[in-house]
Amino acid sequence: MANMRRYANILITGTPGTGKTSICEKLLSSLHNYQYINVGEFAAERQLYIEYDHQLECHVLDEDAVVEQMRPIMEDDQGGIIVDFHGCDLFPEEWFDQVFVLRTSNTPLFDRLSDRGYSQKKLDTNVESEIFQVILDEAKQTFDEDIIVELNNDEPADLDANVNHILDYIECRNNRHYDGLR
Repeated sequence: MANMRRYANILITGTPGTGKTSICEKLLSSLHNYQYINVGEFAAERQLYIEYDHQLECHVLDEDAVVEQMRPIMEDDQGGIIVDFHGCDLFPEEWFDQVFVLRTSNTPLFDRLSDRGYSQKKLDTNVESEIFQVILDEAKQTFDEDIIVELNNDEPADLDANVNHILDYIECRNNRHYDGLR
């Protein structure tokens, strides 16, 4: 499926607070023919939850239902989907041409999550997840390592550099694919 899509499908993933949504918003301002799926919002709109985790103060996704409802969008031959989510092991490997894993150092991550009003338990869980590179390891277990790119996203300058890196990838991939179709 990945070789047949006209436009690249990409996953932007990382621990909460690493800048996924900020990067996606900047990408979308340049990619007018791309569709954006924030998986948290997608699930909320459709009530795709199993339960509420009171300790971590968040809903637990019904991952099977999320995947089934995303499937027709993700498997469209046109492609051009940017997916934003803090995990990746629920998605089929063939959905994505590239997976960008955002990483952030402890201090900026702690500050960002504190600014969001995260409880101490939720703060600790997410900072520990980043320290132990849980999302990066999950990506490596889920996808071919050739499509995984790790990006540091500590400072505002990193955000712009990362957006440019992803845009360069998309332009190169889409042009290469287009040339291959002629």
